[in-house]
Amino acid sequence: MNQNELKEFLDFKVEQYENSAFISSDPIQIPHLFTLKEDIEIMGFLLATIAWGNRKSIITNGKKLVEIMENEPFEFIKNYSNNKDLKFVHRTFNAEDLDFFFRSLRSIYENGGLEKSFSLNNELDGLKGRIHSFRTTFLTTEHQPRSEKHISNPLANSACKRLVMFLRWMVRDSSKGVDFGIWKSISPSELYIPLDVHTGNIARKLGLLSRIQNDWTTNEELIQTLRIFDENDPSKYDFALFGLGAFEQF
Repeated sequence: MNQNELKEFLDFKVEQYENSAFISSDPIQIPHLFTLKEDIEIMGFLLATIAWGNRKSIITNGKKLVEIMENEPFEFIKNYSNNKDLKFVHRTFNAEDLDFFFRSLRSIYENGGLEKSFSLNNELDGLKGRIHSFRTTFLTTEHQPRSEKHISNPLANSACKRLVMFLRWMVRDSSKGVDFGIWKSISPSELYIPLDVHTGNIARKLGLLSRIQNDWTTNEELIQTLRIFDENDPSKYDFALFGLGAFEQF
């Protein structure tokens, strides 16, 4: 395919997969249970954090998180006190990690909220700076070193797939019924693709990537290519790449 044909193909796949039917099999269905901005962003962040492995397991454990938070995430976080008896585990994310996340979120909301914590960094541009700012803020709450692996670091060249995905959920327009569009301080033009093995492999098959590794540098290569197709909303192509891999075994 030439560039115009590839853009037409990807645009078609975006239209095919970015719709409300997508939600039924995706972890994003959990934050869709809520209408309050803070509830949506809290559940979105927690679901994105545990979004690796089997999607059914992610959704099941997402529902457990809703139960733990008594169906009112924001109220729960505001009033949370240390609890070492939380009953939760998803792969390597355990109750100790969850207690830290709850305490850190409480601190973040006491100091302006989750959206503010992704403010622009004075030393680093774009999404890399925003994620670094957030990570720095999040880790100021007392925690065990083991918990840091659950907050990826772009300065260590991590692809930060789950944080990139969370930002897509919060920022992109809600008109298709999938993403939420509740954060206005970040432009959709800044967003990247949540990069993992499957998305990366599809991108390489389509000639969108040359790098073999799945890391932050590859994030930058991929988004630069996709901005040629749509400079205002390049992360929409996540639906095409994910759909081709997950549903079509392209």
